[in-house]
Amino acid sequence: MKITRLQPQAKRPDRVSVFIDDKYAFSLTRDQVAELELKLGQEVDPIRIRQFLADSVFGKLRDQTYRWLAIRLRSRWEIETYLARKTEDEKLRQRLLTLLDGQGYVDDAKFAAAWVRHRNLIKPMSQYRLKQELLQKRLPMEIIEEALSEQPQDDIAAIRSLVAKRGHRYPDRQKLMAFLARQGFKYADIKTALSERE
Repeated sequence: MKITRLQPQAKRPDRVSVFIDDKYAFSLTRDQVAELELKLGQEVDPIRIRQFLADSVFGKLRDQTYRWLAIRLRSRWEIETYLARKTEDEKLRQRLLTLLDGQGYVDDAKFAAAWVRHRNLIKPMSQYRLKQELLQKRLPMEIIEEALSEQPQDDIAAIRSLVAKRGHRYPDRQKLMAFLARQGFKYADIKTALSERE
Protein backbone atom coordinates (compact mmCIF):
# COMPACT_ATOMS: atom_id res chain seq x y z
CA MET A 1 0.00 0.00 0.00
CA LYS A 2 1.27 3.44 -0.96
CA ILE A 3 0.41 7.06 -0.25
CA THR A 4 -0.73 8.26 -3.65
CA ARG A 5 -2.02 11.76 -2.86
CA LEU A 6 -1.65 14.43 -0.16
CA GLN A 7 -4.31 17.04 -0.86
CA PRO A 8 -5.11 20.16 1.20
CA GLN A 9 -8.82 20.20 2.04
CA ALA A 10 -10.93 22.90 0.38
CA LYS A 11 -12.94 23.85 3.48
CA ARG A 12 -10.12 23.25 5.99
CA PRO A 13 -6.83 24.25 4.32
CA ASP A 14 -5.02 23.51 7.60
CA ARG A 15 -5.85 19.81 7.09
CA VAL A 16 -4.50 17.44 4.44
CA SER A 17 -6.45 14.51 2.99
CA VAL A 18 -4.29 11.41 2.67
CA PHE A 19 -5.06 8.94 -0.12
CA ILE A 20 -3.73 5.39 -0.03
CA ASP A 21 -3.83 3.44 -3.30
CA ASP A 22 -5.92 6.28 -4.79
CA LYS A 23 -8.61 6.03 -2.08
CA TYR A 24 -9.24 8.57 0.67
CA ALA A 25 -7.95 7.07 3.95
CA PHE A 26 -7.85 9.85 6.58
CA SER A 27 -6.91 13.48 7.14
CA LEU A 28 -4.18 15.05 9.26
CA THR A 29 -3.18 18.59 10.10
CA ARG A 30 -0.34 20.08 8.07
CA ASP A 31 1.95 19.95 11.11
CA GLN A 32 1.12 16.25 11.64
CA VAL A 33 1.98 15.50 7.99
CA ALA A 34 5.35 17.24 8.45
CA GLU A 35 5.98 15.63 11.85
CA LEU A 36 5.17 12.14 10.53
CA GLU A 37 7.22 12.85 7.38
CA LEU A 38 4.54 11.57 5.02
CA LYS A 39 5.54 11.59 1.38
CA LEU A 40 4.03 10.60 -1.97
CA GLY A 41 4.91 7.06 -2.87
CA GLN A 42 5.66 6.12 0.73
CA GLU A 43 4.88 2.49 1.55
CA VAL A 44 2.58 2.00 4.55
CA ASP A 45 1.40 -1.15 6.28
CA PRO A 46 -1.93 -1.71 8.13
CA ILE A 47 -0.33 -1.14 11.57
CA ARG A 48 1.04 2.24 10.43
CA ILE A 49 -2.33 3.16 8.93
CA ARG A 50 -4.07 2.44 12.25
CA GLN A 51 -1.56 4.75 13.95
CA PHE A 52 -2.24 7.45 11.35
CA LEU A 53 -5.98 7.07 11.97
CA ALA A 54 -5.40 7.53 15.71
CA ASP A 55 -3.28 10.60 14.96
CA SER A 56 -6.08 11.94 12.75
CA VAL A 57 -8.64 11.61 15.56
CA PHE A 58 -6.17 13.19 17.99
CA GLY A 59 -5.50 16.13 15.64
CA LYS A 60 -9.21 16.85 15.20
CA LEU A 61 -9.88 16.73 18.94
CA ARG A 62 -6.81 18.86 19.66
CA ASP A 63 -7.91 21.55 17.21
CA GLN A 64 -11.49 21.56 18.58
CA THR A 65 -10.10 21.89 22.08
CA TYR A 66 -7.80 24.77 21.11
CA ARG A 67 -10.76 26.64 19.61
CA TRP A 68 -12.79 26.03 22.79
CA LEU A 69 -9.89 27.17 25.01
CA ALA A 70 -9.48 30.34 22.92
CA ILE A 71 -12.82 31.60 24.27
CA ARG A 72 -11.51 31.85 27.85
CA LEU A 73 -9.26 30.10 30.34
CA ARG A 74 -10.68 26.89 31.83
CA SER A 75 -10.16 24.94 35.02
CA ARG A 76 -8.68 21.42 34.91
CA TRP A 77 -12.11 20.01 35.77
CA GLU A 78 -13.75 21.92 32.89
CA ILE A 79 -11.13 20.62 30.44
CA GLU A 80 -11.48 17.04 31.68
CA THR A 81 -15.28 17.28 31.46
CA TYR A 82 -15.09 18.72 27.93
CA LEU A 83 -12.77 15.93 26.77
CA ALA A 84 -14.98 13.27 28.37
CA ARG A 85 -17.94 14.65 26.36
CA LYS A 86 -15.90 14.54 23.15
CA THR A 87 -14.46 11.03 23.40
CA GLU A 88 -14.74 7.88 25.46
CA ASP A 89 -11.12 6.96 24.64
CA GLU A 90 -9.26 7.41 27.94
CA LYS A 91 -5.82 7.13 26.32
CA LEU A 92 -6.71 9.85 23.82
CA ARG A 93 -8.00 12.13 26.60
CA GLN A 94 -4.85 11.61 28.68
CA ARG A 95 -2.60 12.21 25.67
CA LEU A 96 -4.33 15.50 24.94
CA LEU A 97 -4.45 16.53 28.61
CA THR A 98 -0.69 15.89 28.89
CA LEU A 99 -0.10 18.04 25.78
CA LEU A 100 -2.30 20.87 27.10
CA ASP A 101 -0.65 20.67 30.52
CA GLY A 102 2.79 20.95 28.93
CA GLN A 103 1.64 24.01 26.97
CA GLY A 104 0.32 25.75 30.11
CA TYR A 105 -3.39 25.43 29.37
CA VAL A 106 -4.08 23.30 32.46
CA ASP A 107 -3.26 25.66 35.33
CA ASP A 108 -5.89 26.07 38.04
CA ALA A 109 -3.95 28.83 39.83
CA LYS A 110 -3.73 30.91 36.63
CA PHE A 111 -7.40 30.21 35.91
CA ALA A 112 -8.50 31.27 39.43
CA ALA A 113 -6.45 34.48 39.32
CA ALA A 114 -7.88 35.40 35.89
CA TRP A 115 -11.44 34.58 37.01
CA VAL A 116 -11.15 36.79 40.13
CA ARG A 117 -9.55 39.63 38.15
CA HIS A 118 -12.27 39.47 35.48
CA ARG A 119 -15.09 39.40 38.02
CA ASN A 120 -13.62 42.31 39.99
CA LEU A 121 -13.37 44.40 36.81
CA ILE A 122 -16.49 43.39 34.89
CA LYS A 123 -19.05 41.94 37.24
CA PRO A 124 -18.58 42.99 40.86
CA MET A 125 -19.82 40.45 43.36
CA SER A 126 -19.22 39.46 46.94
CA GLN A 127 -16.20 37.44 48.05
CA TYR A 128 -18.65 34.72 49.11
CA ARG A 129 -20.29 34.50 45.67
CA LEU A 130 -16.91 34.58 43.94
CA LYS A 131 -15.74 31.69 46.11
CA GLN A 132 -18.91 29.74 45.23
CA GLU A 133 -18.29 30.24 41.50
CA LEU A 134 -14.73 28.94 41.83
CA LEU A 135 -15.93 25.96 43.86
CA GLN A 136 -18.36 25.15 41.01
CA LYS A 137 -15.30 24.96 38.74
CA ARG A 138 -13.99 22.26 41.12
CA LEU A 139 -10.92 24.23 42.17
CA PRO A 140 -9.08 23.18 45.34
CA MET A 141 -9.83 25.47 48.29
CA GLU A 142 -6.17 26.48 48.74
CA ILE A 143 -6.03 27.77 45.14
CA ILE A 144 -9.30 29.68 45.63
CA GLU A 145 -8.10 31.28 48.85
CA GLU A 146 -4.77 32.22 47.30
CA ALA A 147 -6.48 33.87 44.30
CA LEU A 148 -8.86 35.78 46.57
CA SER A 149 -6.06 36.91 48.89
CA GLU A 150 -3.88 38.12 45.99
CA GLN A 151 -6.72 40.29 44.68
CA PRO A 152 -8.73 41.19 47.75
CA GLN A 153 -12.24 42.36 47.08
CA ASP A 154 -13.71 45.31 48.91
CA ASP A 155 -17.33 44.22 49.20
CA ILE A 156 -18.56 47.75 50.01
CA ALA A 157 -16.83 49.13 46.90
CA ALA A 158 -18.33 46.26 44.88
CA ILE A 159 -21.80 47.13 46.21
CA ARG A 160 -21.30 50.79 45.25
CA SER A 161 -20.23 49.76 41.74
CA LEU A 162 -23.20 47.42 41.36
CA VAL A 163 -25.65 50.05 42.61
CA ALA A 164 -24.17 52.62 40.20
CA LYS A 165 -24.66 50.21 37.29
CA ARG A 166 -27.97 48.56 38.20
CA GLY A 167 -29.50 50.53 41.05
CA HIS A 168 -31.88 52.37 38.70
CA ARG A 169 -33.71 49.05 38.13
CA TYR A 170 -34.66 48.93 41.81
CA PRO A 171 -36.33 52.21 42.83
CA ASP A 172 -37.58 50.48 45.98
CA ARG A 173 -34.83 50.24 48.66
CA GLN A 174 -36.01 46.82 49.91
CA LYS A 175 -35.90 45.34 46.42
CA LEU A 176 -32.42 46.78 45.90
CA MET A 177 -31.28 45.28 49.19
CA ALA A 178 -32.79 41.91 48.25
CA PHE A 179 -30.98 42.03 44.89
CA LEU A 180 -27.66 42.78 46.62
CA ALA A 181 -28.24 39.99 49.15
CA ARG A 182 -28.76 37.56 46.25
CA GLN A 183 -25.34 38.59 44.99
CA GLY A 184 -23.93 37.23 48.27
CA PHE A 185 -23.24 40.52 50.06
CA LYS A 186 -23.60 40.73 53.83
CA TYR A 187 -26.50 42.73 55.22
CA ALA A 188 -24.16 45.00 57.24
CA ASP A 189 -22.10 45.85 54.12
CA ILE A 190 -25.26 46.53 52.11
CA LYS A 191 -26.56 48.92 54.79
CA THR A 192 -23.20 50.69 54.99
CA ALA A 193 -22.92 51.15 51.23
CA LEU A 194 -26.54 52.27 50.82
CA SER A 195 -26.40 54.68 53.76
CA GLU A 196 -23.75 56.64 51.85
CA ARG A 197 -26.28 57.27 49.07
CA GLU A 198 -28.86 58.82 51.36
